[in-house]
Parts: sequence; structure tokens; C-alpha cells
Amino acid sequence: MKCPRCGHEMTKDNHRKYDLMMCYACGYMEGRNMGENPIHDRVVTNYERLNGMNFNEAVAFMADGLGLDENTISAWFEKYVA
Repeated sequence: MKCPRCGHEMTKDNHRKYDLMMCYACGYMEGRNMGENPIHDRVVTNYERLNGMNFNEAVAFMADGLGLDENTISAWFEKYVA
């Protein structure tokens, strides 16, 4: 399923009481009001985007940008956080 806000592929998020589709690129969640897209209103730096993301969103964003597997990025973070 494509994200109606940014067009990226949405992922099934099962971290809540019920599963829903979520776009890790822009943060859109299925069934939510799309509202204004802050990404297209002005130029946003990668640091600003990362600052507003949770761990899973940040891992997916960096894996997509670096062309790496999400598990590699996640393991890298957990190695230095723990």
C-alpha cells in the first residue's frame, strides 16, 4: 500500500493494540487526518526530520537513505546505546 501523503510504501505496524499501516518515511498512519505535510512546506534538513522520529522511524529512514538493511542499522544503534 502506498502512502497517500508522500507515496512511499507503507509498513504494517503491530506495536499497538491493533495492527495499522504506517509510513516510516513521513510518519503518516492509516486512518489519521493527513493534515499539512511539513516536509513539502519548506526545506527540512535530515537532522530536523530525525529529531522528530521515534527509533523505528529513524532506523527505516536511515536504512533507506544509506541503502542498508534495517537490521544492520538497528544493531549498530543497540551496540552503542547498551
